[in-house]
Amino acid sequence: MRSRVTEKDAYEVIRAAGSKGLLQSDLWRSLNTNSREGSRIATKLERKGLVRRSKELCEGRWTYRLYVDEKTQISDVLWCTLDQCPCFTCKSLSLCGPGQGITPTRCNPLDNWLIEQTAEDNGREFAETMDESSN
Repeated sequence: MRSRVTEKDAYEVIRAAGSKGLLQSDLWRSLNTNSREGSRIATKLERKGLVRRSKELCEGRWTYRLYVDEKTQISDVLWCTLDQCPCFTCKSLSLCGPGQGITPTRCNPLDNWLIEQTAEDNGREFAETMDESSN
């Protein structure tokens, strides 16, 4: 028996359809579920602001075309950007938080790491700008 379809599965299918969107009926077919379950998931994603539904007449029937809402699109986390983040190996992590002696807003290792990341990003942007201007 197929495990229950998740909203994340549905979101990924809709996102993969790109700017042309995906008919709601194609969504539930690709998820190997029924129209009721597909409609329920699409409505939930719309309520959460992750997709938008546009009513459309297709082959004599009203249906919805689903689009990923670009304003609230879930971005893929590039784990390499978190490489060496001091929080993951901090011995004081259990003591860190609002109202504690240690907080992310008053943490020297985190501050230094963020400054380093910003400098690297600015360096990359500068290099890209220089490459574009030389062409």
